[in-house]
Amino acid sequence: MGKQQEGIPMNIVEEATQRRKTIIGTSIIGIVANVFLSAFKAIIGLLSHSIAITLDAVNNLSDALSSLITIVGTMLAGKLPNKKHPMGYGRIEYLSGMIVSAIVLYAGLTSLVESVKKIIWPELADYSTPMLIIIAAAILVKIVLGLFVKHQGLKVNSSSLIASGTDAMFDAILSASVLASAIIYLLTSVSLEAYVGVIISVFIIKSGLEMLSETLDDILGKRADKELTVKIKRMLNEEEVVRGAYDLIINNYGPNRNYASVHLELPDVMTVDEVDVLSRHLQEKVYRETGVVLTGVGVYSYNTTDEEAGKIRHEVMKTVMSHEWALQMHGFYVDMQAKEMRFDVVFSFDILASDGVEHLYHELKELYPDYRIQVSPDVDITD
Repeated sequence: MGKQQEGIPMNIVEEATQRRKTIIGTSIIGIVANVFLSAFKAIIGLLSHSIAITLDAVNNLSDALSSLITIVGTMLAGKLPNKKHPMGYGRIEYLSGMIVSAIVLYAGLTSLVESVKKIIWPELADYSTPMLIIIAAAILVKIVLGLFVKHQGLKVNSSSLIASGTDAMFDAILSASVLASAIIYLLTSVSLEAYVGVIISVFIIKSGLEMLSETLDDILGKRADKELTVKIKRMLNEEEVVRGAYDLIINNYGPNRNYASVHLELPDVMTVDEVDVLSRHLQEKVYRETGVVLTGVGVYSYNTTDEEAGKIRHEVMKTVMSHEWALQMHGFYVDMQAKEMRFDVVFSFDILASDGVEHLYHELKELYPDYRIQVSPDVDITD
């Protein structure tokens, strides 16, 4: 898996460095563009007494501030692992995301208050052709900026950049609505300024809440991506001696920094040396194809020489899987001489694991009263 530095493969460090440069460079471009757009729109909004354009300027300024926080968060997250934080500082990006979400929410709530005030105490806007041309140009700039930032975000798998790019495209639509309301006012003398401001504010608040929800999911820990877990399990099961891959747990320590552990069901005749060779091969294979570092490979053994053991396994499987809350059974092994059987059961969140274990224990004890039965509960972590 390559030379290691502080427990992380060197190619991960190199990829992270390049990713960090891309995020910072793209964010700087976003800051410059948004500051200029904010300045122009603020001037136009003040000269024309347009609350919608002024709020649009505030939105651009909050975008610039968000990009600045993204830069700071990315730089801090790029610190190398140390004794105190051996898994690195990648999760700081999620904390900076929470700050960005709070800024967006504050901007949206402030804009909403000001828009409602303008509805109650209206102030007529005063547009000119040059102002409208500048607004149209700003819309074009936002579209180009949004496409660029989103493309860079997809390129380096940065949720912050993807969100910023999408937000920029959305801002272009909102700015277009401001332009449309200005044209309607010039043609009909009907002022929709304050109402457009309310709509913009609501969308800004919605965007902030969505960003906050996504960031909290990352911090709390969420179910691993189904496509990724299925791919890893498929790769593991491709090995001839692997009967099944279970208990796959992926821990995320920041964007593109995933560490995993898994249990493999292997024949009971394999030697420790053979298991070691297999484990190292699979670790290299999984990292090469997914970028996930497989830090731990546990083992379940299964009976290969006793037909009676196979019959018992079939009967136990039938009993366990007759319950809807039992999602999977694996790791089954029975010692015919010692009269012992052990296996794991994945329980759904519809039942307490302790209740499920007790229920299955009593059921199986009736079928096999002479056996010592060990049921280990597993959590429904991956699909």
